Amino acid sequence: MRVVIAGGSGFLGRHLTCALRQSGDGVTALVRRAPRGPGEAGWDPVAGVVPFAVIDGADAVVNLCGAGIGDRRWTDARREVLRTSRIGPTELLSAACAKLSVPTLVNASAVGYYGDRGDDVVTEVDGPGDGFLARLCVDWEAATGAAAAAGVRVVNLRTGLVLGPNGGMLPRLVLLTKTLLGGRLGSGRQWWPWISVVDHVAAVRFLLRGSDSRAVHGPVNLTAPTPVTNAEFTRALGAVLHRPTPWAIPPFALRAALGDFAGEILTGQRALPSVLKRSGFTFLQPELTTALRSFALAARL
Repeated sequence: MRVVIAGGSGFLGRHLTCALRQSGDGVTALVRRAPRGPGEAGWDPVAGVVPFAVIDGADAVVNLCGAGIGDRRWTDARREVLRTSRIGPTELLSAACAKLSVPTLVNASAVGYYGDRGDDVVTEVDGPGDGFLARLCVDWEAATGAAAAAGVRVVNLRTGLVLGPNGGMLPRLVLLTKTLLGGRLGSGRQWWPWISVVDHVAAVRFLLRGSDSRAVHGPVNLTAPTPVTNAEFTRALGAVLHRPTPWAIPPFALRAALGDFAGEILTGQRALPSVLKRSGFTFLQPELTTALRSFALAARL
């Protein structure tokens, strides 16, 4: 199949691009710099420039665009960057898919859609929560409306904490744990809906192809079937790295360092991947300790 990927230079995009190309699929990455070869095409979402010739005839468009949620302190200016880096590009790609009758649009979203749900289990049928990230996810998913209205199969990936050895949050947590600074965040009772990068890529590929996945549309939780609390995650990581994790980082310290983003990591969602499981997807790394050990081995941690 022929796939166009926006956001292919990011952590998830790199892994997905590599996996698709290794399986023989044709992949074109949309880049904002000058293209460096036939596998890239330039676009400028700020100026509204979309390479229609590249998208025309594609079997699917995958949109992973978006500035990092936890990369910087949440100021008003950063919140605006988080919105504009998602909403505008999604609207452009959605309109292009609608105009060119692209069969499938797979678009990033996040489990932050559900807001703080305490210990309640949430699945794709549950509505949105409150707060900045929940509202952002609602608008992010709504930006795919033009494609859905035109009959394009739209899949919104409500992704949890993605674990991998060379990107995302895990390397930072590993560094803190190895230097004996690891510990739970706040009470540690908040749920961390995680997924390994291996399963994230496998799930996206499953949603792009396969007879069972053709009927899947709308929201899909990309989380492992075994969510854990922050305290459980911290203990598991410490055990894999053979380091103690006795500390607790108080909420006021997190808020001082991270601003309003601290509120997101001090709360969580006990999100389960009901659509993936119902559709027949098989997780390769469903258990946290197994995933952490494989990444520790790969990175020689």
